[in-house]
Amino acid sequence: MTRAVVFAYSEVGVRCVRELLLQGVQIPLLFTHADDPHESQWFGSVRQLAEKHGVQAVTPDSPNTDQWIAAGRAAQPDFVFSFYYRYMLGKAWLTLPALGALNIHGSLLPKYRGRAPVHWAIIHGETVTGASLHYMVEKPDAGALVDQESVPILPNDNALQVSVKVAAAAEQVLRRSLPRLIAGTAEMRPLDLAQGSYFGRRSPEDGRIDWRLGAGAVHDLVRAVAPPFPGAFTEVSGQRIAILETRLDSQGAKYPGSQPCLYTQDGDWYVDCADGRRLKILQLAVNGVPVAHNGVPPALRQQPLVLGRGATENPETG
Repeated sequence: MTRAVVFAYSEVGVRCVRELLLQGVQIPLLFTHADDPHESQWFGSVRQLAEKHGVQAVTPDSPNTDQWIAAGRAAQPDFVFSFYYRYMLGKAWLTLPALGALNIHGSLLPKYRGRAPVHWAIIHGETVTGASLHYMVEKPDAGALVDQESVPILPNDNALQVSVKVAAAAEQVLRRSLPRLIAGTAEMRPLDLAQGSYFGRRSPEDGRIDWRLGAGAVHDLVRAVAPPFPGAFTEVSGQRIAILETRLDSQGAKYPGSQPCLYTQDGDWYVDCADGRRLKILQLAVNGVPVAHNGVPPALRQQPLVLGRGATENPETG
């Protein structure tokens, strides 16, 4: 029987661990993460799945200690798999399994290597992304590619919707590749990293809107960080205004010369953007309080509310 030590978290982790079990792979040791009470849990629980199937699941602060590497070696795995596990695995893990160490990454490698690939792809206006299965090396997301599956990013898709698509693609990639990996017949090709890109971790502050951007770029940021992720925001006169869902509007700016500015029209909220196009705002909140249709909180009664090119005195591009 094929044996694998697995590192897994999030929806990709749940789906891929389930697929290993369905294909009869024995998992003597599974690493996952303890759920963060401050994080929105939109995905399933790897730990609960493991418990249901009698798989030992552990949540160490680091898997790269002598203790855990010895435990992994004692498990005698044919493979090490990493499915959206959040820690980098040290070289000892990569050389430990008999048949290789592989990772699922949420992009079409070599594009969007690194952290938060779905979010970065949406921010950059991509119309397609996907899931890639590749061998792990010490450099992140740089090992030879085994297989990948693309998914569309529609114009109004947010990061949650795309993440679910990517998780389904990851499951499909593993389903068709695993038999070939076990049989030793899986093909692989080196990644040309010069044709790709690497991006770092994002933080909630990266959702700050830079109003020097055009409507399309603002819309892409809004949907890339929309709830359950931290959300896009701006600050005006000491008020934090969260813009959580938008649509590109067919009409041009209502207040040319005053853009970027925020205002109501027929009970709906709009932003005239720096490029003369405007966005319709479907979800808006002020200081954490949602603004209802036709609602005008005191902080927004001045209309149009000029936002300023960078939204703050020290604008940052999100």
